[in-house]
Amino acid sequence: MFEEFFSLLEKSKRQVVLTGAGVSTLSGIPDFRSSDGLYSKEFGHMRVEEILDIDFFKEHPDVFYSWAKDNWYNIDQAEPNIIHKTLKKAEDIGFITEGIFTQNIDFLHERAGSRKVFPLHGTLERGYCMNCHSYHEYKEISNAVHSDKLPICSTCKGVIKPDIVFYGENLDMSLLTRAENAFYNADLVIVLGSSLVVNPAASLPYISARKGRNIVIVNRDDTYLDSYAKLRYRDLKSFFDSFSEYLEKNNP
Repeated sequence: MFEEFFSLLEKSKRQVVLTGAGVSTLSGIPDFRSSDGLYSKEFGHMRVEEILDIDFFKEHPDVFYSWAKDNWYNIDQAEPNIIHKTLKKAEDIGFITEGIFTQNIDFLHERAGSRKVFPLHGTLERGYCMNCHSYHEYKEISNAVHSDKLPICSTCKGVIKPDIVFYGENLDMSLLTRAENAFYNADLVIVLGSSLVVNPAASLPYISARKGRNIVIVNRDDTYLDSYAKLRYRDLKSFFDSFSEYLEKNNP
């Protein structure tokens, strides 16, 4: 069923991966936009999108952390799944030359051991003080949140903000430029678990499409790029069961 993909992989010289929230659902982390995703549930009669706005965070960091306590500051209990582990092995073999660009903030790719990971929307792995800009690790922030305390910088008493891109904030321009170059240069693009609706990340594979590159999409729902895809699959689990088996068989 997936032999065409393996053939494309073997023939390609430069490969890049884009991952979205669907990748982490196999680790028990809910996505955003599905029927039971994070956006489907209000918090204190507020939409989650409102809570994730940077201006709201600046005014009400306590509300954000109250919401995040049971939604984001328990992800250290999740484990990398077959997708994260297989991508790590593929990287080790030399099949992901341009890196993994991820929309996810859960740092599971890093925990799986992948080295060339570029979190486009930031990461919960750390936070920084909005006053003195010192960095603070996930564990410190999580401990405060689960003690029902606002994470405060021990140096200057400023509020600690998770190092993620809130609504109303721009992506890191140097990282975005790196991503654009990677998708321009790659001859094989693998899109995993992303419905490609959040820009600018969603537009990255289109850079490759305009160059006529091979695009492989594995995602449950339709995407705007489906008509450009060389190969289109729906089920991440079956795809990676076969991908993992292929790597083990051909690169023991």
